[in-house]
Amino acid sequence: MTDAAAPIIEIRDLHKSFGALEVLKGVDIAARRGQVVSLIGSSGSGKSTLLRCANLLEESQQGEILFEGEPVTWKGQGDRRHPGDKAQVLRIRTNLAMVFQQFNLWAHLTILQNVMEAPVTVLKQDRAEVEDRARKLLDKVGIHDKCDAYPAQLSGGQQQRAAIARALCMEPRALLFDEPTSALDPELEQEVVKVIKALADEGRTMLLVTHDMRLATDLSDHVVFLHQGRIEEEGPPDQLFGNPKTDRLRQFLSATVTA
Repeated sequence: MTDAAAPIIEIRDLHKSFGALEVLKGVDIAARRGQVVSLIGSSGSGKSTLLRCANLLEESQQGEILFEGEPVTWKGQGDRRHPGDKAQVLRIRTNLAMVFQQFNLWAHLTILQNVMEAPVTVLKQDRAEVEDRARKLLDKVGIHDKCDAYPAQLSGGQQQRAAIARALCMEPRALLFDEPTSALDPELEQEVVKVIKALADEGRTMLLVTHDMRLATDLSDHVVFLHQGRIEEEGPPDQLFGNPKTDRLRQFLSATVTA
């Protein structure tokens, strides 16, 4: 496989435990350029842990993680395994920007400062250029008028859109979304869904953990159903949602529809 054909992010036989609790039990997943891959499953199935392992916020005990065909360099084994190249970790985290469920904005910074902080401080980019990019991104997500406001002055939907602008300001190769709408009420949720759909329409590469089956259906090129740390079923959304093959997925979808 050439580098150009390599997935942006690829995970092979990933295992992750927290003490005696084995959360991921040999997972394989890949997201190619422009592809939206959604991860669905019950609480505790390993979805968010998988996402955090992908950009090295969590350290896995076994398996490979590759960014554009380049494998993560590890030191040690098992519980003592950790990334061995700090520069590589920074490059991967920069290029796999994550949007969290709880926004994680800095309360003491304005919205504009929040969006600018990482490119200026971590990437050492020119402040004037970053500010211009940040203002355009806040306009893109529909909150350009909130540049000078603080997070506490914004609604949950506005804060999440600011968090998306912050991720985009890093100019990442892919976006990782961890339940981006689950902390929002239905009206505010739609504000964020609209932004995520627009990003998908632009051809952004995304890994999306979601409880929203409609969002997964509308956005995804590929859907992965995780159950108890393993991939129970995967495929195109019309196949998974229209013709599930496993009893476990049928039970999950039935419970989701009736919830």
